[in-house]
Amino acid sequence: MCRKHQQTRDVQQDPLYGYFSAVAGQDGQISADELQRCLTQSGIAGSYKPFCLETCRLMISMLDRDMSGTMGFNEFKELSQVINGWKATFSSYDRDHSGTVEGHELQQAISAMGFNLSPQAMNVIMRRHSTNGRIAFDDFISCCVKLRALTSQFQSRDMSRTGQATFGYDDFIQVTMSL
Repeated sequence: MCRKHQQTRDVQQDPLYGYFSAVAGQDGQISADELQRCLTQSGIAGSYKPFCLETCRLMISMLDRDMSGTMGFNEFKELSQVINGWKATFSSYDRDHSGTVEGHELQQAISAMGFNLSPQAMNVIMRRHSTNGRIAFDDFISCCVKLRALTSQFQSRDMSRTGQATFGYDDFIQVTMSL
């Protein structure tokens, strides 16, 4: 059997492929609303509420290397692995199983994921993502997507790894508005 045929068969046997192919168009890509349906059908959010459309847009932008606004199966598979990791982190800090985390739990979760943020940055995140001082799973994922994408964009411009980067105005707008 040729290698390409074997790879196609392996992909089609992947349990996630069924969910993906059920919503993907002829081009083998999914849009944000299709991603939302796919994630809901796959049950990846577990017992938490399904992801909102804006969070799905963020997820696509995080992995959209060709800037198409869509996601192929390999990106979807990568996304599902990332979400499952974030879900495990969220669950470990949602100690009362309320489906939300408080600010201090969010700080611990973000630190555990390797992000070293100032109290001021954490306050901004809480103001943006919390309701009554608590962050729901969907908002947690949205926050994680933004942190990962912005950190990646920052690191690509911080060539000497000093914690400093230079952005032109248009570049800054493109980076921040793509999220």
